[in-house]
Amino acid sequence: MKRKQLISSVLAGTLVLSAGTSVLAHDAFEGGNKGEGIVFDHDAIEQLDSPVEEGHKNVKHLHEAASVQLSEKDGVQNNTADVYAHQGFAYLGTHTANGANGGVRIFDMKDPENPEEIGVIADDIPHTWQEKVIVKRVNTPHFNGDLAVVSLQQTSRNNADRPDSKGGMLLYDVSDPYNPERLGFYELDRTITGTHELYLTRQGNKAIALLSNPYADFYTDGAEEDFQIIDVSDPANPEKLWGWDPRELEEVSEDFNGYHWDAPDGHTRPVFNHSVITDNNGHYAYVSMWDLGTVIFDIRNPENPEYLGRTEFADDQKGAAHSAALARGGNILIETREVANPHGEGYEDAYGYTRIFDISDKTDPQLLSEFTTELTFDFIGSTFANTVHDPKVHGNTLYLSYYSGGVLAVDISNPSEPKEIGRYTPEQGNVWGVFVDRNYVLASDMGQGLKVLLKNNGGNNGNGNNKASY
Repeated sequence: MKRKQLISSVLAGTLVLSAGTSVLAHDAFEGGNKGEGIVFDHDAIEQLDSPVEEGHKNVKHLHEAASVQLSEKDGVQNNTADVYAHQGFAYLGTHTANGANGGVRIFDMKDPENPEEIGVIADDIPHTWQEKVIVKRVNTPHFNGDLAVVSLQQTSRNNADRPDSKGGMLLYDVSDPYNPERLGFYELDRTITGTHELYLTRQGNKAIALLSNPYADFYTDGAEEDFQIIDVSDPANPEKLWGWDPRELEEVSEDFNGYHWDAPDGHTRPVFNHSVITDNNGHYAYVSMWDLGTVIFDIRNPENPEYLGRTEFADDQKGAAHSAALARGGNILIETREVANPHGEGYEDAYGYTRIFDISDKTDPQLLSEFTTELTFDFIGSTFANTVHDPKVHGNTLYLSYYSGGVLAVDISNPSEPKEIGRYTPEQGNVWGVFVDRNYVLASDMGQGLKVLLKNNGGNNGNGNNKASY
């Protein structure tokens, strides 16, 4: 009891509300703010109980190897957003607690049990937060090295008192993560909050970035698009190639205002672009357009992509297509739906859960299964705690970040019958992102920092030590 009281007193000093912001990480027009929450300091983390670790089959030995809070920056403790790994380094985006401006933190992962924070990028534009970072090896006529693209959002868009605040995409050379170099900035109009999520892919000797700019259409009366494709072959001079207008679809009327869609099922549904991914070859884009579903494009000609098809929802099902992942060589689509309000007139009572589709015919996605947990129907109010968030796939295992649920491992060897096979849940956890590397699974806990999970037996990688090999 004394230990719990101590944690409570420490947390009371670290609980910060992001007042006066317009943070976008979900359907912001529906309400709720994920930037509000508990940010643990280092002492509080040390006093937490051990996490719940359950698993069998290939995640039988799933366990926490390290839990590392972000370093304070200018005396401020930031909280985390998404996580990515590349060539032995982890990249952690930051959210909005304590005023944002936390940048992207870089960790050296040579020893997964002792990650070392070595630097920060994308923290030089005031009043912004950096949710997403993608890093890939790029070889173009203009650049040869490891390129990082970072999403940038204003904490208060178009604020006259913050003339230096702006959103969009930042580009960095991280070939030497100890000495990163800023290369370019694709800047959006200040009336647009910024880029929430993004993706980086390669097409021959070209590098292409795909941007998700929530509500850009709505805020600019259709002048700018929520989904844009940017040529970043010359990272110092990113160039827009194309943007998509949902009014091109037969089911979306010409008077669509960029957000409120009068859907054929009689509902007025929210539509905006939350995230985007591509297949490994950069041939197809999967665009999470909330209640319009996951929209699939052939982007082999990035200046003139072709619309192929989209997922659809039952009449009584909130859409909220939040993120996507691919399996089986791109023939299986995993769609996570972030529903924080489990109730609504005319809709089923449920928090967000996962859907799995056969997309071997990308013009006609076929629903195979829906994966729910006990959290899906545990109604405790309007909260992100019980909804699924992001998916990642490694082989036949689907990893889901699940906020208070932590990280779930799901066997999808039969996509029509997904089965939970493992779970990692830190005490008072709030897991935003998950990333699967060949040596470890990374999770970003908004309040507690970087979590490193290993799947081996006994805490080593089979080489007789705890070091990762690259």
